[in-house]
Amino acid sequence: MKKSLYILLLIFLGYGISANANMAPKRIITLGAALTETVDALGFGPQIVAIDVTSTYPAYTAKLPKVSQNRTVSTEGIISFSPDLVLAPEGGLSKATESQLKSAGIRVIVIKQEFSVKGASAFIRQVAAALGVATKGEDLVKKTESEVNKALALVKKNPKSPKVLFIYARGTGVMMVAGKDTNIDAIIKLAGGKNAAQGFSKFKPYTTESLVNANPDLILMFDFGYKSLGGAASILKMPGVSLTNAGKNKRIVEMDGDLLTGFSTRLAQALTQLNDKW
Repeated sequence: MKKSLYILLLIFLGYGISANANMAPKRIITLGAALTETVDALGFGPQIVAIDVTSTYPAYTAKLPKVSQNRTVSTEGIISFSPDLVLAPEGGLSKATESQLKSAGIRVIVIKQEFSVKGASAFIRQVAAALGVATKGEDLVKKTESEVNKALALVKKNPKSPKVLFIYARGTGVMMVAGKDTNIDAIIKLAGGKNAAQGFSKFKPYTTESLVNANPDLILMFDFGYKSLGGAASILKMPGVSLTNAGKNKRIVEMDGDLLTGFSTRLAQALTQLNDKW
């Protein structure tokens, strides 16, 4: 008798878990700017209860609570918001945290992102599937692809193809340049430019020597990095800048970081705005 009741209880619990997994999420935590943007575009903005520090779009996210004050996310911090779905980028959660969240009954979906036009469509589809709105996701993919194709057509009409050096900065104490196999490298090329940083992958520390050797036509920065260095006037005075084409022509450009590197629903906007800077 007891064994039968135990089996019935397991079946009941299993049914409950399965049913919850198929239900539209009501309390979502997004741990990445592109994820937040895409969840909102799919109509689930009101269900987002917390975000990570990288999310700044849409504007209302400024009022949402953050799961942490830096990029390190704790199990306790996430559980405190009682989410029924956590969306994280690949590498955004430690394996231990992911396992602990799942053990607590929280649905966790890790989404890998590829920085390309096809990658943007795949990303939207993955998020839509996680939210249980695949059909709506396909509609958003079609809209996004149409906008991207128009943006790429405009890019082709622009004869300018400058050498662009991207500098990531958090004040002069933290400065890095972006090489190959980065979202920055991908967006520069899609927008019709050439990455001035060659011969290495990912990011490496910025040096005056590497800047002069790269001799970019344009220096690109995130808006917060640009401000952390004191703006164009201060950047132009940095050692070596005056020796580059960018320095000589005062070509220092800032852009919104989330927009530039999102590779999701706003990819067309990113391409158009960056290409306009050439």
